[in-house]
Amino acid sequence: MTTSPAPAPEPGTQHVDVLIVGAGLSGIGAAVHLQEEAPGTSYVVLEAREASGGTWDQFRYPGIRSDSDMFTLGFDFAPWPRAEAIASGPDILEYLRDTARQFGVDQHIRYRSRAVAAEWSGEQARWSVAVENPDTGERTTWTCQFLYMCSGYYRYDQGYTPDWPAREDFGGTFVHAQHWPEDLDLTGKRAVVIGSGATAVTLVPAMAEAGADHVTMLQRSPSYVMPLPGRDPIDGLLRKLLRTDRAYRAIRWKNIKMSTAIYQLSRKRPELMKARIRTQAVKLLPAGYDVDTHFTPSYDPWDQRMCLVPDGDFFASIKAGRADVVTDHIESFTPTGLRLRSGRELEADVVVAATGLNLVPLGGIPFTVDGERVRLPERVAYKGMMLDGVPNMAFAIGYTNASWTLKVDRVSSFVSRLVHHMRTHGFTTVTPQLPDTPMATRPFIDMQSGYFERARSELFLQGDQAPWQLQNHYAKDAELFGDVLADPALELRRSGATAGATSRP
Repeated sequence: MTTSPAPAPEPGTQHVDVLIVGAGLSGIGAAVHLQEEAPGTSYVVLEAREASGGTWDQFRYPGIRSDSDMFTLGFDFAPWPRAEAIASGPDILEYLRDTARQFGVDQHIRYRSRAVAAEWSGEQARWSVAVENPDTGERTTWTCQFLYMCSGYYRYDQGYTPDWPAREDFGGTFVHAQHWPEDLDLTGKRAVVIGSGATAVTLVPAMAEAGADHVTMLQRSPSYVMPLPGRDPIDGLLRKLLRTDRAYRAIRWKNIKMSTAIYQLSRKRPELMKARIRTQAVKLLPAGYDVDTHFTPSYDPWDQRMCLVPDGDFFASIKAGRADVVTDHIESFTPTGLRLRSGRELEADVVVAATGLNLVPLGGIPFTVDGERVRLPERVAYKGMMLDGVPNMAFAIGYTNASWTLKVDRVSSFVSRLVHHMRTHGFTTVTPQLPDTPMATRPFIDMQSGYFERARSELFLQGDQAPWQLQNHYAKDAELFGDVLADPALELRRSGATAGATSRP
């Protein structure tokens, strides 16, 4: 990325043009985009764990699957090869690792390498990243000219567990879905799943299928649960008529348009959308089921993320009598189960907390710029991918109202083209700069889900105007992430340059 020789790294350090943090869905995609759109750029992918795949390698609970269709959750450059639109965790993991091998990304991954601190030197125009081996504690240093954080936004080592009274009194097995034990036998067990989100509605039918005597989903309040076909109804036809890549693109665009339309309808006509979702639930549940209590949230559709269930398997488990839903609050645990606020007792052999995640922005890594600590809650996100005043650093965070990868593919392509432009034209530093006039700000993610609410004070902000405002709209983002030179908010500099050599395209 430089036109003059860069300062030699300190002894014991290793240097690359771009350092990618995280070898999950985002990191693997970022590496491929970098190879294709910034050829000749050296890079390494740091992965804290011993295997690639991120979420899809770590989460092992029964029935784990995508909560978006794979034609949009899959990469734009690697067609999803299977017929299932909603795919199992193991199938997604296989797809990710096959993609990494196909494009040679697997040769660039450094495992057991956790980034623990990052320091930017304006004089050297590079990041120094402290990297720790989680097993030994041994530390090394990587330097890079561009740092790309692809670590997601939640803690992999710790799920969110409320402080329930008397939990230690429970005599059965208590687990958190994020840390599922491999040897847990559900055969003949009475199980309670606490939660009402995507994990809970996935676990309930899977645990019933795994031999549990009965599974109860215990929720404080309902979520919107929508059935959809496990296989795309026109995918098979298109695969017969078109080449695989063309069929994939066609299905991908169809699903993008459909999901966008559903989201827009939810925001513009929430009462209509509520009625449609309720009608579906009534059709799939037993006659006379109390839909209003258990499946009618107090908030509008897409104020929180919806739960999608392939072929309505969650509803089918209830209709078959293998599962049920209880809407109540936990008063306390007991030796044999749970006591609810209503006075009801739920007996259980196994209690599973599907109570969500703990968010940690940018991997929890402390960042400093020329010796000054970067306070994330004071920074505004540029295009939802960089922070004002922080040079040569981007992060990958996907859509909250659509498939994660749709946004991340846009970001990774933009980052790669930006890196290529800087290298080609001799720029060493790129920094988003806030407009000269005051701009109103609000939380970066304004959904009402619990894990966002709990982390609100730790997240950066968004503005009220482009390119500082999130659009959450794939088609509109095509223009936003188009020409890397089209935005005066990006300040480009050459090493050692004076203000006269600064470029604001």
